[in-house]
Amino acid sequence: MKCALVTGGSRGIGKAICLQLAADSEYHILINYYKNKTAALETLQTIEKTGGKGSLLPFDVSNRESVVDALETFQNNNPEAVIEILVNNAGITKDGLFMWMKPEDWNSVINTNLNSFFNVTNHLIQNMLMNRYGRIINIVSLAGVKGNAGQVNYAAAKGAVVAATKSLAQEVGKRNITVNAVAPGFIKSEMTEDLDEKELKKMVPLNRFGNPEEVAHLVSFLTSKKASYITGEVININGGIYS
Repeated sequence: MKCALVTGGSRGIGKAICLQLAADSEYHILINYYKNKTAALETLQTIEKTGGKGSLLPFDVSNRESVVDALETFQNNNPEAVIEILVNNAGITKDGLFMWMKPEDWNSVINTNLNSFFNVTNHLIQNMLMNRYGRIINIVSLAGVKGNAGQVNYAAAKGAVVAATKSLAQEVGKRNITVNAVAPGFIKSEMTEDLDEKELKKMVPLNRFGNPEEVAHLVSFLTSKKASYITGEVININGGIYS
């Protein structure tokens, strides 16, 4: 059983990626979530309605013990399963001006957006190296490439994942493992629903926010064999706001 794991796969961009991978491939989709089981089940039901296969895999990406325990339990219960695709999508924001930022707002964002990359990828990369195949896609952000006032913590975490993407790609390329990052701009989701879309879209040459499905199509391509010569790249998908 070949599997694709999407962290934070129950809502928003993560959900769109789960649905697109299920539609475009034969992979068994592992939907990771932490608290919102209802949303995760809805995503799974949508996959199954369209003829795909999947299962829920709850764990806290920011907690290494939680990650390792969940992934080892899954592997023990499914000895024939091989996780070939990893999409590191889970993330949070705790926005605010840096001078007033509380340590807990810094640490929680770093843990969930950056340390999660280590926790999940480090555990799964061993088998990818042994199997000489893997696709790792890290969802970063416009903020991590361009910077964004009020998001120093978020930009620091995503920028670090950009650097990690480029470095890991160089380490594992000889084993036929590609590592790429996708950097969305303003995408319609729960994370952006409080933003002033009417005002902000004026900054975007395409004059609109993107849709989660547009990000999902790009991720699906990068997980496919069609993208086998693309690695170490950060691909912006932001309507031309920063290219």
